[in-house]
Amino acid sequence: MYEEVDLEKIINIAKIAGEVIMEIYNKDFFIEYKDDNSPLTEADLKSNEIICSKLEKLYPNIPILSEENREVDYNERKDWKVFWLIDPIDGTKEFIKKNGEFTVNIALVENDTPVLGVVYAPVLDEMYVAKKGLGAFKNGVKLPLVKNESPKELLHVVASKSHLSQETQKFIDNLETKRVEQISKGSSLKLCMVAEGIADIYPRLAPTMEWDTAAAHAIVLESGKEVIQFESKEALVYNKENLLNPWFIVK
Repeated sequence: MYEEVDLEKIINIAKIAGEVIMEIYNKDFFIEYKDDNSPLTEADLKSNEIICSKLEKLYPNIPILSEENREVDYNERKDWKVFWLIDPIDGTKEFIKKNGEFTVNIALVENDTPVLGVVYAPVLDEMYVAKKGLGAFKNGVKLPLVKNESPKELLHVVASKSHLSQETQKFIDNLETKRVEQISKGSSLKLCMVAEGIADIYPRLAPTMEWDTAAAHAIVLESGKEVIQFESKEALVYNKENLLNPWFIVK
């Protein structure tokens, strides 16, 4: 199914969503809070509306699961073989802080694994894309861009800017290397940094949802890296009954 999806059209959707987000980003905007106390802005809703409407028009037979849409009951989605998984703005806290480290995430998931991913950071003008079998790219350049030849001497570790847990910090402190360079970054850009080679590892021993990771997960896979569950060491999977991700490591 993923073979039929035109990656360029998905890239274009992310760019259009990015333009609308930037219009709101560059002015004063209203912030409300959801039931779980996470922030929501006009930009989240407008981005979601653009992405979903355009995907529905292009691929009417592929269902959509988005952070900002109604919750789809597991009984309805458990038989989905392929579906879109969307986060219209990943890193809303970074958007509100106006530090630029937020992304538009569009993923296509097939049989519990992301097979296509577009991650667009409109402020930074960074576009990460991947499609199964075709490789991963940043602004048209194939990933990874760099490789660490001496990880025993120095490990580049990326961690969350807004959600660094004690467990994650403890994991980093216990890494077997002579020196650790720790980088803080917002949103799914952390996974993309591992795909790019700027970071060697991204441990996430704290909560995330499936839509937070799926698009960047596709990019990680096509760059030759992996996303594994912290406890089982098996691959991170999608369309679970509970959409909360287990703790994971990108490496």
